[in-house]
Amino acid sequence: MRRLTYENARGERIVFYLSPILIESLTGIGEVDADLQGQKSPYQDGETHLDVILQPRFIDLEGSILKTDLKEMKAYRKYILRVCNPKLGLGKITLELDGDIKEIFGVLDGTPAFPERGRDVWQKFLITWKCPSPYWRDPNQTSESLQSYVGNFTLPFTLPFELGVSGSHTTLFNNGDIPASVRIDIQGPVTNPQILNKTNGQWLKVNRSIARNEILHIDTTEGRKRVEIYRNGRVYDVFGYLDYDSEWIKLDTGANEIEHIADAGDSNSLVAITWNSMYVGI
Repeated sequence: MRRLTYENARGERIVFYLSPILIESLTGIGEVDADLQGQKSPYQDGETHLDVILQPRFIDLEGSILKTDLKEMKAYRKYILRVCNPKLGLGKITLELDGDIKEIFGVLDGTPAFPERGRDVWQKFLITWKCPSPYWRDPNQTSESLQSYVGNFTLPFTLPFELGVSGSHTTLFNNGDIPASVRIDIQGPVTNPQILNKTNGQWLKVNRSIARNEILHIDTTEGRKRVEIYRNGRVYDVFGYLDYDSEWIKLDTGANEIEHIADAGDSNSLVAITWNSMYVGI
């Protein structure tokens, strides 16, 4: 099975599958261009390899509107143009392929094209998305709790994890092909909380006291980095309290030993870490 769903920034969705909007060709879902980084010394044969940088991913979809009635055909053309509007910015592409489901964010590289029908019974179309990040993401996020306390506090937000009981350290496993950014939620009371990834040496610390009725939220995702406090249903920006030497920690591929420490309150606070595994292709 090959089914692609596109959801734009307004929450409007369109499904490309069989009838009435058929996928005829889909390219760019696996292959992506790479820029090989190297350096060359005087009189050196060849060069020294430094790194590989993946370029943005381009996904091309060719399909047909399986309607012969002119009125219905025009309605589906307008529907495709409305949902696949490049002025709306990034949207979410979800691909179901042979039982596997992955998602990626992309923007339309121009409006959808509708070639002249000529003698064709059906209306063909061509859509191209540019995905700034080339990596496919597992839509099912993984959450692990490090620590909790007993109390009657009611969360002001519906958080993407279950509050469980664990120790002050744990091992998290990233199934993806590349290091994964994380979302960290710490519920007070705690003073100057710090999260360490002992596997890769990265650490992150916030120099602030978190009250019992507060939740500290940290997102290390590129383009969405944030440090916030949730309190009484409101969100407060506390980015300035991030320790100067902190790193935007990630989970390496495979096992990661994670530890939570603090100047005070680490035995009473709750810590949860959430991530989505990332893949180079599907």
